Amino acid sequence: MAVATVNLRAVTSWVGIARLFAVVLSCIAFSLVASTGDFRGPYGTWCMFTWCFCFAVTLLVLVLELLELYPKLPLSWDDFTSAFSMLAALMVFTTSVVFPSTFISSPCSSSKCARQAVATTVSCLCFLAYSLEVGLTRAKPGDISSFLSTVPGLLKVFEAYVACLIFSLLDTFGSEAGLQWCVAVYSICFIVTLLIIIFTIGRCLTYMPCPLEKMLVGYNALALVMYITATVLWPLYSFRGRNRPDPCGRNCWWDRHLGVTFLTIFNLIAYLVDLVYSTRMVFVRAPP
Repeated sequence: MAVATVNLRAVTSWVGIARLFAVVLSCIAFSLVASTGDFRGPYGTWCMFTWCFCFAVTLLVLVLELLELYPKLPLSWDDFTSAFSMLAALMVFTTSVVFPSTFISSPCSSSKCARQAVATTVSCLCFLAYSLEVGLTRAKPGDISSFLSTVPGLLKVFEAYVACLIFSLLDTFGSEAGLQWCVAVYSICFIVTLLIIIFTIGRCLTYMPCPLEKMLVGYNALALVMYITATVLWPLYSFRGRNRPDPCGRNCWWDRHLGVTFLTIFNLIAYLVDLVYSTRMVFVRAPP
């Protein structure tokens, strides 16, 4: 009869403690918001999904590591946990900004508003817990045994997430060839980046017929050039001859297109840093 092994370091190490804090804080956040009953609409649904999703997956990670069941899974566990902690940090950060800006209004004097304010504070602390986990699990310089825990690997998660935010802001881009090209850039880079993440977690990259590291450098260079064109073309075709409407409501097209512009710049910087780090990892070898 098999006996379950308990690994207490899963909850007593610094990484385990950060995960415990993340579980507790995310649970408190969605419980407080659920008690107000005010989380309708796309933004409220997103915030509740983020807290519940991060709570459930982090709790699952803790249980699997506590019982030492993760080696039985057909995936790279270190890559999975590194990618998830980075994704969770980005999702909770977005939620910590979106929720108060959408649901908390001034003056904040009611009991409902107080609970929403506490939920926002707890969500910010949850973001810090996930950020701490990312910092603790990040690979040391020169260590590439877990790709998604390296700076280029974490940037891959960031790039994919920012692309998702861009997609959420896209509404109509008409028949303008420049805007259609930008959407193609966002889509192509997102799909390739997502496949890299999935193949890394699934341990499939070793079957590639060409050197992986050099292939990633080539892809990062191509993605950088494509995002440079999108950074120029998107604002050029979006705002040329079109002023900001007055009034400009919450779902105003002008604000959405401006958000896409800034997110495009963020991803451009991410791909640039990714290319620099990837190039150093491949072509600059540390002295023995």
